[in-house]
Amino acid sequence: MTFLPAASSANRTSRPQVNLTVLRTEQLSPHMVRIIAGGPGFADYANNDFVDRYVKIVFPQPDVAYEEPLDLWRIRETMPREQWPYTRTYTIRLVDEEAQELAIDFVVHGDEGLAGPWALQAQPGDSLVFTGPGGAYNPDPDADWHLFAGDDAALPAIAASIESLPADARGLAFLEVDSERDVLEIKAPAGVELSWLFREGVPAGSGSVLLDAVRDADWLPGRVHVFAHGERGYMKGLRDIFFREHELERGQVSLSGYWAQGRVEDQFQAEKKLPVGQIL
Repeated sequence: MTFLPAASSANRTSRPQVNLTVLRTEQLSPHMVRIIAGGPGFADYANNDFVDRYVKIVFPQPDVAYEEPLDLWRIRETMPREQWPYTRTYTIRLVDEEAQELAIDFVVHGDEGLAGPWALQAQPGDSLVFTGPGGAYNPDPDADWHLFAGDDAALPAIAASIESLPADARGLAFLEVDSERDVLEIKAPAGVELSWLFREGVPAGSGSVLLDAVRDADWLPGRVHVFAHGERGYMKGLRDIFFREHELERGQVSLSGYWAQGRVEDQFQAEKKLPVGQIL
């Protein structure tokens, strides 16, 4: 089944387009590739203050002719929706304004999906076009401790959040990946305990190791601030743990689905307005 490219209420003012060039790539793990991009277009990138800053990467449809240079917003104004480029949402892992470059980490599973295969095959000189950044989260400096939970898709945002914490921060992080080979280096404060959880071949979004780990954890004393993002079904399960079992207040929790098992992003985005897609 083919789904129309996702629409949004954003425009060229709220989400300006940035045209970068791939500078180099790094294979971080069997299922994670880092793209470092920069070039003259970096001057158009306006960083924000959120640690979960994200962009919408533009992927032109191969069988559609677009004017050069590609202008997503003009395309959306002048071409039918079925011909729009596809977009995929990704967290910016690192920004180095002095070096005029940024890094985005991609989960890859062979030729599955759109963005992962592109990242796996990307070469220096390739174009990386995106709109943004957006964002909404920063760790609460008044919290007594922090709880992080997510799967591979949320790993870049969680890692960036953990690395933004002050040296005396305390917390727990539950990170689900496929196997020990997918463990990444995260520069966490000494008081933040990282718990890596392994699916061992079970498809992402299908198991219970993440929910079980959060439910069974010995929570730290004091007021917690939560950042939990990842597969939509996981987030619905964590929602019940946070709000029903631990009776947290809404302001204590950043909870969002980054993807949904069995859905391409265009379908996932469309479902956000339907009951099946609503988490909070």
